[in-house]
Amino acid sequence: MDFVVLAKAAVMGIVEGLTEFLPISSTGHLILAGALLGFDDAKGKVFDIAIQSGAILAVVIVYWQKLRDTLLALPTQRQAQRFALHVLVAFMPAAILGLLFGKAIKQHLFTPVVVASTFIVGGFIILWAERRQRLATAPPRIDEVDAMTALDAFKVGLAQCLAMIPGTSRSGATIIGGMLLGLSRKAATEFSFYLAIPTLVGAGAYSLYKERDLLELSDLPMFGVGLMLSFASAWLCIRWLLRYIATHSFAGFAWYRIGFGVVVLATAWSGDVRWSP
Repeated sequence: MDFVVLAKAAVMGIVEGLTEFLPISSTGHLILAGALLGFDDAKGKVFDIAIQSGAILAVVIVYWQKLRDTLLALPTQRQAQRFALHVLVAFMPAAILGLLFGKAIKQHLFTPVVVASTFIVGGFIILWAERRQRLATAPPRIDEVDAMTALDAFKVGLAQCLAMIPGTSRSGATIIGGMLLGLSRKAATEFSFYLAIPTLVGAGAYSLYKERDLLELSDLPMFGVGLMLSFASAWLCIRWLLRYIATHSFAGFAWYRIGFGVVVLATAWSGDVRWSP
């Protein structure tokens, strides 16, 4: 395997891990990074989805106690059954729409300019949501994930569908959508982590199956490097984010999205950066 390819895989793995659970769009960053690195062919797009499994493993490890207890209690405890049902209910809208429209979206919307524009729009939505919660006269309706109803979960699942537009951010759509629906910042963030497990594992498995003809045994080192660094950087990011949201809002991420989006659009239109092949 070419060292340059492994280096590109390492960069993409780190980008995936650092951005997957922040409201700044991992897909958007991977599209931009892939365009800059020349790592955006058909196999590169499969790679982008596959390495999400490394980030998901980080979630499983961070929340291992909760996940293990839930699995063991599923046969007998109503609360565990409700939690599993809520994750499933929230997962279904994106799964169905992804199967129906995923191919068309990838063909027409996976471009740097679309990503940059969505970065900016999403940033302003985050600022509006944070201002709305800051000015609210009553505390959030739901402060813990276990207090959610099936309807709450379904609505968060509908919000996650917005992330099919690259640059929106799956975590951003679920977290901010959850906050607008009455979840606290902590509850919305944790439910976003749990919802990521079936969503990203399902997307990765489906993509690998559909594009299996593109893959070769010689690609294993490339995928191994990407998965390993995606896991390591995601684990660090999740632990940092849980501490960060205890005392901070998401406004900083919103301004980052807006600034980065403006830079991408400006350099694309000026021709200073060749974002697209």
